[in-house]
Amino acid sequence: MGRSKKPLPLLENVTIEAVAAEGKCLFHWNDLVVFVPWCVPGDVCDIQLRRKKHSFAEGEVVRFVKYSDVREKPFCQHFGVCGGCKWQNLPYEEQLRFKQQQVYDQLSRIGKIELPEFMPILGSVKTTEYRNKLDFGCANKRWLTSEQLKDETLIKDTPAIGFHITGAFDKILPIEKCWLMDDLHNQIRNEIRDYAIEHGITFFDLRQQVGLLRDVIIRNSASGELMVIIQFHYDETGGEQEAIGLLQHIADTFPQITSLMYLDNQKCNDTIGDQDVLLFKGQDHIFELMEDLKFKVGPKSFYQTNTEQAYHLYCVARDFAFRNSTESLKTSLPLGGDGGGLLVYDLYTGTGTIANFVARQARQVIGIEYVPEAIEDAKVNSQLNGITNTLFFAGDMKDILTDDFIAEHGRPDVIITDPPRAGMHPDVVKTILRAAPERIVYVSCNPATQARDLHDMDADYRVAAVQPVDMFPHTPHVENVVLLVRRSSES
Repeated sequence: MGRSKKPLPLLENVTIEAVAAEGKCLFHWNDLVVFVPWCVPGDVCDIQLRRKKHSFAEGEVVRFVKYSDVREKPFCQHFGVCGGCKWQNLPYEEQLRFKQQQVYDQLSRIGKIELPEFMPILGSVKTTEYRNKLDFGCANKRWLTSEQLKDETLIKDTPAIGFHITGAFDKILPIEKCWLMDDLHNQIRNEIRDYAIEHGITFFDLRQQVGLLRDVIIRNSASGELMVIIQFHYDETGGEQEAIGLLQHIADTFPQITSLMYLDNQKCNDTIGDQDVLLFKGQDHIFELMEDLKFKVGPKSFYQTNTEQAYHLYCVARDFAFRNSTESLKTSLPLGGDGGGLLVYDLYTGTGTIANFVARQARQVIGIEYVPEAIEDAKVNSQLNGITNTLFFAGDMKDILTDDFIAEHGRPDVIITDPPRAGMHPDVVKTILRAAPERIVYVSCNPATQARDLHDMDADYRVAAVQPVDMFPHTPHVENVVLLVRRSSES
């Protein structure tokens, strides 16, 4: 028989010391760093260790002895179970302070490069109802907390629409009210749930791959339009009529919906990029507005999910791109100013939002993106806004952005790059260095991988400005914009 493991200890009267990654906090015990969720610095707690390794441990709070003076009461009824807004118990000013520190720590410790004084983080205009898109999963059995499992009066096997539980891909936490969008989306989601239950529509079982109602996506926009996409999973007996009945009920109940769409997804995952999305009512798109520009957003389009804050993020990127590298970094280019006939490459352009946003200040903007549908949207967005100095190309970045491509289309004066969380491929970094633009504007949703790439470019480029931007209040996520200036141009 194997030797039984020694029970992990209960640590009493522990003072939480600091904020850690992924929305957790930490304290030190013996020679270990212990990570704990759902608390804030200054809390005094009893902590039950759940996992112990050589250099760290993980635990959970079993009792709060004393609450921290900086603690704030969470506003959402799902806080503590839903993994989305883990920092609701921190005042927003404290969230911003920790995010600013997070960017500095990652750029300095991972990048190991010389850094200028950081600009103060730009806080979000809104801290609730700031998202323009939410995705809700459907499940035939709701997630139950340990307390609910003990409640013998509670019906356990009830269907749910809500968010996936972290670490449990097939578990859905039922959401009654989410504060991330305006309340209309709560009404729509709950009406879909209630109609489906009342009419015997089956909810999806991800493990068994059965059940009709699978996923709900809701998008709104600054133009006042509203898109709803419902994913179904038809089986051998059909399901189309039940789906049409649900769609018609939602269309009749919510005339505010300007784009009601649906699809039959037979895959093992809920992504819709390779699926045929069908129109039930209205248009197959909505429009987002930014300054005097209009952007078409379809069911598969990527658009920054915090619309108002995206504007401030793009203003920073545009400002960095068209500053004269010899002038004061505190001097901004006026809107509509002359970019000096600069050629700009916009890497990972998505639907061309940044490319079109900066096009009027440039001689030409060349956008590159992996997803062909996104590039088609980028072209449409240029046409919608009468922008004629953009070119867009679809394909893998490391395959498109080559020395031959640059020789054909011109050496860029400025490169704006906004890669995914994994950062840039090493081949892309090497091509950028050979292209030798005067400035690089690096927009990142992951300062850790951004720091790695900055380290690789440090011999040729100096970090001239750093501007953190908070796109996601109450979460540990932070965006960061860095201006890089070519060293040889300064000598």
